[in-house]
Amino acid sequence: MGFLQLLKSQFLCHLIICYVFLVSGLIINLLQLCTLPVWLVSKQLARRINIRLAYCISSQMVATLEWWSGTECTLYTDPKSYPLYGKENAIVVLNHSFEIDFLCGWTFCERFGVLGSSKVLAKKQLAYVPIIGWMWYFLEIVFCKRKWEEDRRTVNESLQKLRDYPENFWFLLYCEGTRFTPKKHQVSMQVAESKGLPKLKYHLLPRTKGFWVTVQSLRGTAAAVYDSTLNFRNNEMPTLLGLLNGKKYHADLYVRRIPLELIPEDEKECAEWLHKLYQEKDSFQEHYAKTGRFPGPIMSPPRRPWSLINWLFWSCLLLYPLGLLLTQLISSGSVFTIVASVAVCSAAADLTPPIFTGSSLDDWPD
Repeated sequence: MGFLQLLKSQFLCHLIICYVFLVSGLIINLLQLCTLPVWLVSKQLARRINIRLAYCISSQMVATLEWWSGTECTLYTDPKSYPLYGKENAIVVLNHSFEIDFLCGWTFCERFGVLGSSKVLAKKQLAYVPIIGWMWYFLEIVFCKRKWEEDRRTVNESLQKLRDYPENFWFLLYCEGTRFTPKKHQVSMQVAESKGLPKLKYHLLPRTKGFWVTVQSLRGTAAAVYDSTLNFRNNEMPTLLGLLNGKKYHADLYVRRIPLELIPEDEKECAEWLHKLYQEKDSFQEHYAKTGRFPGPIMSPPRRPWSLINWLFWSCLLLYPLGLLLTQLISSGSVFTIVASVAVCSAAADLTPPIFTGSSLDDWPD
């Protein structure tokens, strides 16, 4: 293990990263709160400001993956579709098999310049959670109660409000509703058998009603669905803790652009279309398992420096006063003060910020 890798695995480094994220996040939340009066004067200006403030939070997590961990991200896609990414509104359908798949989705949002404006479908309770939840509230994220009859109206109304959104956005959607596990897969395939649907090997059955409402609500606003299938080389199962420890992974993402007009408007036909899509996604994963790669050419966008610059800015801004404080504590010579400070730091290490890792469709009917 090299010195740099040893340094990345140290608890103190993890504590510093969490400190910068938490404190900067609360500062940014406060700045977002200050944009409320701007909404009364210019909604579009307030939206643009909040896009950039949200970027300051979410890009720190992307910087952890790209620059701290050094994780590589390779994109397989059609060269004809590639120039459109980031230039249009889109619904991004992701598979949900890994702890950090949401972060890989954010990474590609960052590389195509739509990270600050990216959207998800989140549980209503998260709107009250500091940093991530409050950030999403000001980004007009779609919050749902996981009750279909209420959520159907809420999702439609929330997405309709995005028709005049001033910048391009991607709406990230996990149609499986919950992360893939062997137990959940077994139950899901029992449901598939009872409904006469083809069984899937690498995915759970998709929740069709949530997808249909999303597509119908964004017709005329979003140009396409980006069908995205993620996998990691060497059968690795990456974790957030692994990223904090500086472990390097290699993600492969296969993306197909499907124009929205090709998706049926009828609910039943749309459900059949989505089931067929997941059968195709399963075949792509089977191809990856056998060959170690997805079909098609590689068109990987380069890493942009802005997430790193943003993280360095907040680190310098917040670590300087912290360093002065620690110096004063140590120089005070008070054993009680030093012990109390260590206890506070240890308690803070156990508090991980709640991170939402997927769109909540699991309580909606198929």
